[in-house]
Amino acid sequence: MLSCRVGTDSFGADAYGGDMSSRHNALHFVGSVPLESGEAVLRRLGGDLGEYLQRIPDGETGERTKWIRVQQAMLMRHPAIEIDSTQAPLPVKQSDGTVLRHIDLVRLKLSADPGTVTFDTGYERPALDSYAAFVRLRKEGVIPRHLRFQVTLATPMATGFMYVSPVGRDRYLRAYERSLLLDLDAILAGIPHRDLSIQFDVCQEVLMFENYFPVAEPDYKARVFGQLGRLARAVPADVDLGFHLCYGSPGDQPLVRLRDAGVLTEIMNGIAAGVLRRVDFIHVPVPKEAGTAFFEPLRDWQGSSETRLYLGLLQEGDVSGNRTRITAARSVVPDFGVAAECGFGRRDPSHVSAILATHEQAARDVEPLVGVGRQ
Repeated sequence: MLSCRVGTDSFGADAYGGDMSSRHNALHFVGSVPLESGEAVLRRLGGDLGEYLQRIPDGETGERTKWIRVQQAMLMRHPAIEIDSTQAPLPVKQSDGTVLRHIDLVRLKLSADPGTVTFDTGYERPALDSYAAFVRLRKEGVIPRHLRFQVTLATPMATGFMYVSPVGRDRYLRAYERSLLLDLDAILAGIPHRDLSIQFDVCQEVLMFENYFPVAEPDYKARVFGQLGRLARAVPADVDLGFHLCYGSPGDQPLVRLRDAGVLTEIMNGIAAGVLRRVDFIHVPVPKEAGTAFFEPLRDWQGSSETRLYLGLLQEGDVSGNRTRITAARSVVPDFGVAAECGFGRRDPSHVSAILATHEQAARDVEPLVGVGRQ
């Protein structure tokens, strides 16, 4: 259960890169920002909002703008992958019923050995390149020294649920998870741990809990939490670790409409129970129409006081609405930071200034929360 306390965590800022009483916990960015390069994103976020952040992403620019669509393209080119003609294409349906597209589901070829197949997930090189820019900008004084560099990784189930046939999906997930962890190892070797934050994006798992997909294994919940536990185990204790929960917004509209935070809380509690190392932060999406009732299930969150909660309740330019949602959340959750519902890499770049201004105003609005924590 949530409760109030005064003071900071037993882990100081130097121990894990964060201090719950610090204004650096006011804001979080989950990843994508529509600027021309990772360096441009780092320069803009670090210079404009660095004092309100604990960690800073590179914006997932270029081919990463559409999140896992780049993974889909990689799979379609892979020699061990084929379209599963026994499965109907998956409709990508928004919450209003609009079908954005249909996805031809793929599978590992029967002749492929999941123990040796490797996928080029493409996370290592952009992370190392952007970290070099991060170091350079920190030396220039653009990026504050307390910030960590945030690398966002989609879970294996992101592609596994969205693009892969349920027939033989386990074979694919074994191969992809191994490949992802190889890239993670390279990132851990190339970036000093004191500078690094790893965020796992948990989207298709939320959709599975919301019955979005036509097929679900009876034990899918145990499989989801098992995956998240294994991924977290691969992140050393001196690296900042967090999870971004999401319900998808490929058309700038959610794929599902959450009635309340019940499913999000269930997943958060599964993370708390199944992840054996410290979880430094969790971000959850909040729909624009959310009121107090939406937040009520969060009273049952069993997370540690070491975990910073970021509520994705910010809407661009909606200062009044943002304050209303902050007030509604505050009646349930005594301490939190704020963020947008999701990334905004597909937005027009002309919106960036307004988006950042919205975040800055919200950071000031939540500052009275700083110093009131959880037990």
